[in-house]
Amino acid sequence: MKTPILLSLALLLTAGSLLAQDTFSICAVDPETGEVGSAGASCIDTDDCGGCGGVIIISGLIPGKGAVNSQATACIPNVNLNNALTQMEAGLSPQQIVDYLLGNDACQFGNTSNRQYGIVDLDDNGDPRSAAYTGFNCLDYKNHLTGANYAIQGNILLGQQILDSIEQRFLNAEGPLAVRLMAALQGANVPGADSRCLDDGISSKSSYLRVARPEDTLGTLYLELNVPSVLPGVDPIDSLQSLFDEWLQTVDNEDIYIHSTQVKVYPNPVKDILVVEWLDTSVALPASAQLFSADGRLLLQLPMSPERTELDLQPLAAGNIYLLKVMNENGQLLHSQKIIR
Repeated sequence: MKTPILLSLALLLTAGSLLAQDTFSICAVDPETGEVGSAGASCIDTDDCGGCGGVIIISGLIPGKGAVNSQATACIPNVNLNNALTQMEAGLSPQQIVDYLLGNDACQFGNTSNRQYGIVDLDDNGDPRSAAYTGFNCLDYKNHLTGANYAIQGNILLGQQILDSIEQRFLNAEGPLAVRLMAALQGANVPGADSRCLDDGISSKSSYLRVARPEDTLGTLYLELNVPSVLPGVDPIDSLQSLFDEWLQTVDNEDIYIHSTQVKVYPNPVKDILVVEWLDTSVALPASAQLFSADGRLLLQLPMSPERTELDLQPLAAGNIYLLKVMNENGQLLHSQKIIR
């Protein structure tokens, strides 16, 4: 029999135990690398749900394709999550998957008005898509935010500021998807982000971070960190950050972020023309300079000249943050950094 996990109201029924849970989470894709991932935290831990592992039960990934988060009132096993992943495998878009779930709800506890979903994927052309849904009976504060390559959602929150902070941390972070997801979750690292944890002085009681690369299988993800529970007074986002920092020491720096001593980029902030130069022309090689928006869209791409390459940023909106990447002809990342326009 499915066990219900309720992210709203604490009740005890003969059919099973319903547990109060607030959940805030983000799922995202990186169209440049093909990575997909998600991160989240909640005021429910593994002991509250019969050893379920904590909030990680809301997360589903399909390497090279997309991510689904299914939260608020959810059955264990998370049958709506599993159905969403099946529909993603079948080729439905995020919005089509949301529509399917609303028309084919499979959890015996609650109904579609108690569900909350965030879904992102890469279409057949590698372009990102996103969709989200928040049922009107999810407990306040509840809402969701979407961008081209991300979906952020939460219920029983301290307020809208939690979602806004997650979004801004994600958009402003430099580096690959794993770094940005960890930064996003830190945006909710305040007492009572999950309002039920306010009296304990922590944001939540469990947390997770998962990233899959296109070549991964579900059993061997590039990154899978889980904090199923914590000691009293310890914030699981802090614990997750410690695990993440340890993980960073085990991976090649080229996989995370590269600021090459062979490339100079100026001015930054830039008003009109961004200059990218080889500092050592003897190592200049066929490469391209690529500029991406904060949500991962490729905006500009020019072949690198042997000495100096100029990117005209005048058509781009001022007051925004962009990501510059220098890639060689084999697709290897040589240099990356945040650009302020």
